[in-house]
Amino acid sequence: MLRELLRSPQRWRYGYDLMKETELASGTLYPILARLDEFGWLESEWEEPAQPGRPPRRRYRFTSDGRAQAREMVLRAAELQRIIGRP
Repeated sequence: MLRELLRSPQRWRYGYDLMKETELASGTLYPILARLDEFGWLESEWEEPAQPGRPPRRRYRFTSDGRAQAREMVLRAAELQRIIGRP
């Protein structure tokens, strides 16, 4: 999830799109997004629908601190994988 968000860290992303890109189920993805938002790693906002009758959508993007923290965590995970020899 962090790697996917880091591909375009300043771009607003929708949960549904992240679900498709990461292949995470909604019951896994949305709690992660909520936790990252609580930690201050993400900012989120509701976007009004472009078409009448559609529901508003929540979108997410990294804060500057969240971007730095995510990069550090991804680097640590890669180093750990290298040490233990797993892909």
